[in-house]
This record gives sequence, C-alpha cells and structure tokens, in this order.
Amino acid sequence: MSDPLAAQLDNITKFYRRSHLGKLTITPGVANLSLELRRGEIFGLLGLNGAGKTTTIKLLLGLLFPNQGRVSLFGQTLPNLAVMNQVGYLPELPSFYKYLTVSELLGLYATLSDLPEELLQKKIPEVIQLVGLASHLKKRLGEYSKGMLQRAGLAQALLHDPKLLVLDEPVSGLDPLGLKEMRQLLLDLNSQGKTIFFSSHIISEAEKLCHRVGIIHEGKLAAVIDKSEWAASGDLEKRFLEVIRA
Repeated sequence: MSDPLAAQLDNITKFYRRSHLGKLTITPGVANLSLELRRGEIFGLLGLNGAGKTTTIKLLLGLLFPNQGRVSLFGQTLPNLAVMNQVGYLPELPSFYKYLTVSELLGLYATLSDLPEELLQKKIPEVIQLVGLASHLKKRLGEYSKGMLQRAGLAQALLHDPKLLVLDEPVSGLDPLGLKEMRQLLLDLNSQGKTIFFSSHIISEAEKLCHRVGIIHEGKLAAVIDKSEWAASGDLEKRFLEVIRA
C-alpha cells in the first residue's frame, strides 16, 4: 500500500545564526513544527508576514536543513535528490530573463533539468496551453503582466509533471481577474491529481481553494483546520484571528 502522505514535517525546528563583530545572534524560524500533507489535497499555510511560511517551504524543498526533526516527501527522508523530481516549485517573486518568450524560458529550464529533447517537443506546448499562455507565444516576458508571469512560473513548475506543487504566495499582488484565473487553474490541476501546498496571507483565497489550512504564528503551527469547520461557520478569517490572538 502506498504512503497516503505527500509530505511530512516531524517536530521541525529551524533557527538562523548570524555573527557580526564577534556577536552571535540566533533568530528563530520555526519551532517544533509537525505537519502532514495528504496526497491529492490542497493545503494552505496561513500566517502573518514573518510568521515562518517561507522557512517552512524551504525546509519542505530541502533548500534549508532543520536543526531538529525530519522532513520527508512521499515517504523518503530529505535530503533525497531522486524524490525532488516529483516536486514543482513556484517562488513568490519569480525572476526571468525579460527578453525570452515563454517557450524559450521553458526550453532553458528543461535544459538545466536535463529533460529529454523528444519529451520536450510535446511537453512544452502542452504546459503552455495548460496555463493559458498559448495566445501569448510571441510576447517577451518583459511584456507580461504579474498574472501572466505567475502563469509562466507555474508552467516551469509543471514541466516535469510533478506529483506535488509547492507555491509560495501564488496569488500575492494579482488583480481580481488574475486571482480568479489562478484560483481556477489550481483547482483544475488538483482535479487532475496534483497535490498542492501553498502559503498565503490572503485568507479569502485559501477559503475558496483548500481542503485544509494550517495557521502558523511566530514560527509555531497554531492550528490545522478542515474545510468542514469553516464551511459550517462561513468565516475562516474569524477563526484565523481567534487563533493568532489566543
């Protein structure tokens, strides 16, 4: 029987050491954080700015290593390069060469990822179509709106057909139309079997998208809430405020 978990953070603590003029400063990132991500779900990690959302994502991606605890993806303990092939990542502020088209961008990432040429000739057009950029093939990325750049970033995250998508603030800065389009795109990807983990401070979007949410506050996981709980009350924002003020 396959592991029902896409990811697991088990009693994770991460702190940052900084030395300046002989003085050592220790800054907490996350403390004693345990979290399970189920396969096939959309999970939102909510928190105020500086609460530990990005630290959690970097730990999940193996970009940071915990001072304490264990991180695993699909049952494999990190670090593990093989299992990372099953993960696609979109940072909060993707930065691309503005003179490239989206096809050229994906070709670059594919080369860096050493994906087979015969696969890419089919995969790149498919991914561009999937994220809704097929009508913008001739535009350079410097001409793209924020929402279109987010789509291009999502396209690179999907290029190798990952099982898990990890997205850092994917709807931050989008206008109402961009929000709606990104929301529908994520729901469509989830309906196709993708597990999605994203961080956000926009509670209304998590309310529309997620099966479950976690609330992180001052580096600690304060609560995990199932959709049935906020669907009954109709107010995830109220629940969020109650948790962080407790």
